[in-house]
Amino acid sequence: MSEGLKYSETHEWLKIEGEEATLGLTDYAQGELGDIVFVELPAVGQVLAPGDVLTTIESVKSVSELYAPVAGEVTDVNTALDADPAILNKNAEGEGWILKMKIAPDADVSGLMTAEQYEAHTKG
Repeated sequence: MSEGLKYSETHEWLKIEGEEATLGLTDYAQGELGDIVFVELPAVGQVLAPGDVLTTIESVKSVSELYAPVAGEVTDVNTALDADPAILNKNAEGEGWILKMKIAPDADVSGLMTAEQYEAHTKG
């Protein structure tokens, strides 16, 4: 796990910098999914509310959805995942970022966990 990241109960990580956030799948979750073979990227400009589906990730084991932990608008997507979705297996909390978003002014980030809290959550 990376210091400075925030985590959701549904296994998304966020790196919040001012009004912007980079989001992705946690390293723990990619390990549970196994080899990732496809990532459906959201559209730039898509407006998300907390709990909205961000993306669908297909692995050799299953198909899983990621959810928006906060409200905001998608400003960028990691198109490198189109060519090589396995980047998520190699570096989920770095090069494997999925999207960037402008966080809504009234977004509530208080429910997000620190790395230590998330680690305890995954051992629960």
